[in-house]
Amino acid sequence: MDNVGTIPKTRPDPEALLRQVEAEEEFHRRGRLKIFLGYMSGVGKSFRMLDEARRRRERGEDVVVGAVQPVNFAQVEQLLKKMEVIPLKRIDGSTAIDVQAILRRRPQVCLIDGLAYDNPPGSVNAKRWQDAEQLLAAGISVIGSVNLQYIEECKPQVEEITGKKVTETIPLSFVNLADEIEIVDAPPELCVEREKADAADGGGVRKLSPQQMSELREIALLLAADVVDRQLERYLKRKGIDQVSGAQERILVAIKPGVNARGMIESGRRNADRFHGELFVVYVTSDGLSPQHQQALEADLAVANELNARLEHISAEDPVSAIMDFARAHGITQIFVGHSTHESWWHRTWGGRLDRLIRAAEGIDVRVFPH
Repeated sequence: MDNVGTIPKTRPDPEALLRQVEAEEEFHRRGRLKIFLGYMSGVGKSFRMLDEARRRRERGEDVVVGAVQPVNFAQVEQLLKKMEVIPLKRIDGSTAIDVQAILRRRPQVCLIDGLAYDNPPGSVNAKRWQDAEQLLAAGISVIGSVNLQYIEECKPQVEEITGKKVTETIPLSFVNLADEIEIVDAPPELCVEREKADAADGGGVRKLSPQQMSELREIALLLAADVVDRQLERYLKRKGIDQVSGAQERILVAIKPGVNARGMIESGRRNADRFHGELFVVYVTSDGLSPQHQQALEADLAVANELNARLEHISAEDPVSAIMDFARAHGITQIFVGHSTHESWWHRTWGGRLDRLIRAAEGIDVRVFPH
């Protein structure tokens, strides 16, 4: 019999199947982790966390409060009165989450405010986030909160912006385990007002400018985007999709002088690797660059080289058309672009054409990174 044209069958790798089954079992055994991330104090993390707990209770979920920060706002007080609170336990005059009491109670969901807090000496776990990890391992879902400044790997950058130092921290590796992350955003005016009432969060009031708030918000958004990337990566591994080769994602990161593109390029590299695809970094220029922009561009290109991206330089008056022409010619499936949270950058350099790029990219996913 002529076998020409038939597709050869490949036998699944037993070890890969075992890893997939184990990952799926672990996923269903553990509780789910949701983190409310604030990019500064006073954005309303506690309220949003408790409000979600209220909605879950109304849907029939068994929810308790394991820890909540000192309450300063009437709205938070009102929500807290409607919740079942597991009392904190006292250790040598200090307080800590009563993990054993929560394990005995076995709720579906436990709220833990201030994940970065240190536990008093003599506690089973040194950190509050480790208490959360213990509950998750026992199959209890956790809804927690943390401010950007308390994430260990973000602390130096945040300190440089705010001038405010903290000692209690939570590792980014724990944040990356979140099944869901939600940035708690608020108008700058509200943040400034609430900073005055947040004395418990660091000794003294230090007002932040709108520029500083915007920079913190950008860091939080990029961090959340990375967490979502890892959520997808874990899902693909559980389903065995990471064993499939030839997915052929072709990712184009469009960079422009004046914006730090490192986050976009690194995210592009991770996505390209995940789908066994290619990464292109394209920069478009229409005139000469200032020394400052030239230096920034060279730094971005060094990152691209380090991550083995294919570099392309295009000289064109219309960057949107140039990028789309390149994308169509090279079979690009995803485009990463930066968009300034300040009106000036994008509108000065791209002419306010983000919407035009998205419309022109029919059939191509466009991911916008805030700057």
